[in-house]
Amino acid sequence: MSSPSDESSADELSERECWEHVRAEPYGRLAVIRPDGPAIYPINAVVDHATIVFRTTEGSKVDAIRADPRVAFEVDGWDPADGIAWSVGITGLAHELVSALEGASAVELDVTPWQAGPKPIFVRITPNSVSGQRFRRIDRRDDTG
Repeated sequence: MSSPSDESSADELSERECWEHVRAEPYGRLAVIRPDGPAIYPINAVVDHATIVFRTTEGSKVDAIRADPRVAFEVDGWDPADGIAWSVGITGLAHELVSALEGASAVELDVTPWQAGPKPIFVRITPNSVSGQRFRRIDRRDDTG
């Protein structure tokens, strides 16, 4: 992976690099549109053929997706060895996997939720856009300027 061109800039990631980061980081944030405004939820997910799949249960996330399938998914990370951070954002449409074939395929993905309890609902995000950036992470505690 290349470094940002200078200390204060961010370099755009290619779509391939974005997907590599998303595949390597199973935890991200899902943004949905609720009647009272946007909401963000931590989720763990997997990449399946250039889509994102996660498991959940009935509740506010699913209610929001049923009412308005437009979502955003974000994953961030950094390498402490070289100080390079990255951020990937995906926007698209989410839908429940309701057919038997889709459900069986999703079970094989081994999406393991963080939270205990049954998570019988599988959701797939089909991207409209995938973008990301990399930049050098600084430690503000050492910044004297």
